[in-house]
Amino acid sequence: MNVETKTSGATAVDILRIMEMIPHRYPFLMIDRVVDIIPDTSAVGIKNVTINEPFFAGHFPTRPVMPGVLIIEAMAQTAAVLVVQTLGSASEGKLVYFMTVDEARFRKPVMPGDTLHIHVTKERNRRNVWKFRGEAKVNGTLVAEAIFAAMILDD
Repeated sequence: MNVETKTSGATAVDILRIMEMIPHRYPFLMIDRVVDIIPDTSAVGIKNVTINEPFFAGHFPTRPVMPGVLIIEAMAQTAAVLVVQTLGSASEGKLVYFMTVDEARFRKPVMPGDTLHIHVTKERNRRNVWKFRGEAKVNGTLVAEAIFAAMILDD
């Protein structure tokens, strides 16, 4: 059963609902849950990073580190869920393409056992182009940040 819950004005969605909302699937689905969704404003994605992630076999075998580009991808997927929550069911399953990634900074490595909290905030949108600010945190410590824009298209 997919779950979409509402608590104190914010919405949360589980993995099954995320898969209805965005087209990503394993091994490229980078979020496990989205919490604190405030439509047209912000959302927080959750990624439980495990040693079983396929990228750890090569990045790096002796010291596994989550690739920074995948942290940015997790930001984009969290933003995509926010967009669908904002626009409604007619936008479910549409493809979202990166247009720009600016001011990306990677501050600390993300390793197996970490829980990544991906905070995205909408800066603006015009028609089908949306711009966001993203921050990824582990235990409240900033590990990555970026400003990015994406375009939503029909499949």
